[in-house]
Amino acid sequence: MNIQLGRTKVVRRAYGIDETALVPGGRTVDPEITDTCWNLAGIEREIPIIASAMDSVVNVDMAVALSRLGALGVMNLEGVQTRYKDPNPVLDRISSIGNDAFVPLMQEIYSKPVQEALIYQRIKEIKNQGGIAAVSGTPVAAMRFSKTIAEAGADLFFVQATVVSTEHIGPEGQQTLDLEALCQGMGVPVVMGNCVTYEVALKLMRAGAAGVMVGIGPGAACTSRGVLGVGIPQATAVADCAAAREDYERESGRYVPIVADGGIITGGDVCKCIACGADAVMIGSPIARALEAPGRGFHWGMATPSPVLPRGTRIKVGSTGSLERILRGPALLDDGTHNLLGALKTSMGTLGARTIKEMQQVEVVIAPSLLTEGKVYQKAQQLGMGK
Repeated sequence: MNIQLGRTKVVRRAYGIDETALVPGGRTVDPEITDTCWNLAGIEREIPIIASAMDSVVNVDMAVALSRLGALGVMNLEGVQTRYKDPNPVLDRISSIGNDAFVPLMQEIYSKPVQEALIYQRIKEIKNQGGIAAVSGTPVAAMRFSKTIAEAGADLFFVQATVVSTEHIGPEGQQTLDLEALCQGMGVPVVMGNCVTYEVALKLMRAGAAGVMVGIGPGAACTSRGVLGVGIPQATAVADCAAAREDYERESGRYVPIVADGGIITGGDVCKCIACGADAVMIGSPIARALEAPGRGFHWGMATPSPVLPRGTRIKVGSTGSLERILRGPALLDDGTHNLLGALKTSMGTLGARTIKEMQQVEVVIAPSLLTEGKVYQKAQQLGMGK
């Protein structure tokens, strides 16, 4: 429904994940027989969760551990893992600095150049331990390091930026990335993002994307919406891009999964994103809370180190349990941040959805009071949904 914002501007209402709820249907399914598997570029995973390509979330060991647990982790090829041969002292500094000194420190740390040899080394380290080598870089990194990434044997390459498009207007004389040529010539499946609209998602699929990332600004450590004023609430963004996926499949016969990226904290958030049309989700802060995470109980945004306009901040998330407990349980916390797979399977069972495809078809309603209705005691006592 269009809304008249003013005399010259008509707008439409968009919805966030927190404003939605999932509606039980006429059947239920035993959670034990639900199938949560999904496929990205021929790689099948049991858990439809990807750990974000952030320095606080994924290093070599985490990428391997996520692979073994049935999920997927993406390592940032422009972070501390590829700028420093031993990133641990750097991560110690980031976790120990005060809030006022944080941004200057990050600008200092990330001013050291990326070492191409370390890109090759980190990918090999993941592969040698039996992990899935999914790695991420900006469009600039894609142009500079695509050959090294392919030669090292990466399984997936994520081209990620705050906003990515197939039509970029750059300064005169400056090379710009041809996404279609990258997809055709890299020799590694390319996942592209981030976008939030039907039109851009469709263009990325037509350019050859193996998957499309959806989400601008909802992340726990991201401030792009505040700094730039750019974004679309996640429920609407996912539903619009899912429509592009369906239309593209009818057009081409090729199914391109979409991944909801950002603003996903609890098992309920995972369930609602999939119900809105996502094939999987990408999460950062929930994985940064793992005891094994490189962030030492902190989490920060990918754009924070910008020397010109830092976006994103460092947040303290704490360490609440092992990676296995967060993904597979058993849960020790009552706030929905442990056993994300169990939450998804139980929700699917409650809704009568046996597969991810069926979960994408369940009824969704607008429910702004879903997280507050009847929760006075939880809120007052800072328990469960009142935290």
